[in-house]
Amino acid sequence: MEPRLQRRVQRYGWDLAAPGYEGLWGAQLAGVQAALLAGAALRPGERVLDLACGTGLVTLGAARAVAPSGQALGTDLSGDMVALAALQAQRQGVSNASFTRMDAEHLAVADGSVDVVLCSLGLMYVPEPERVVSEARRVLRPGGRLVVSVWGERGRCGWAGLFGIVDAEVSSEVCPLFFRLGQAGALARLCAEAGLAPVDEHRLRSTLAYEDGEQACDAALVGGPVALAWSRFDEATRARVRGRYLASIEAWRAGAGYAVPAEFVVLAARLA
Repeated sequence: MEPRLQRRVQRYGWDLAAPGYEGLWGAQLAGVQAALLAGAALRPGERVLDLACGTGLVTLGAARAVAPSGQALGTDLSGDMVALAALQAQRQGVSNASFTRMDAEHLAVADGSVDVVLCSLGLMYVPEPERVVSEARRVLRPGGRLVVSVWGERGRCGWAGLFGIVDAEVSSEVCPLFFRLGQAGALARLCAEAGLAPVDEHRLRSTLAYEDGEQACDAALVGGPVALAWSRFDEATRARVRGRYLASIEAWRAGAGYAVPAEFVVLAARLA
């Protein structure tokens, strides 16, 4: 997919996914988000930049960790996502977190002005993840840290059949090369090539638990990366896609629900 088109697909897709995202994914991703924050080892007074922040779940956790004098800025390509994140900060009384719409490949942030850059499950969606990591390096101060997470190996993510099912109904791939950075050593190489020294990398196994097929389909199709394509399907296509997706996760059915395996990679790197 042409990069400009891919950015548009991601922007408007996540705008559509925003209203249901936290309810569908908040609990499912809590473990990897906690691992990312633990890897960041945030300290009071630090300045944090959270890329692809979504509804601000990681940003708000970071803001609490660096309070009272530190600041956390959450950025996302989706304007609806950052609007919801700002509302959450207001509701929760987190005054040292702010949010703005920004392309992670082109950061409007000064050189060497940030202590820590975070990116939780965002690098898979950008056309050029190399540019994102290069931008992260640029804005980090000497000794600053980058901590990122991505989905792991395709074969260890039981929901991975989703993309092929959706791609069969549209004219181009929805998320090309989605699992590329989950391959062994890929994330560490990406950071090293940008001049960041990887200091810790580990894989985290998890289970995506759904009460029933409706919840499993909503998470995959309504609140996730294929939301734009889903919004354009007619009812017959939706029924066909739902049926094929449920068939693809049938092996992990548990009674009325599903327990779908997942894997994440969490990496921390440092700027010398």
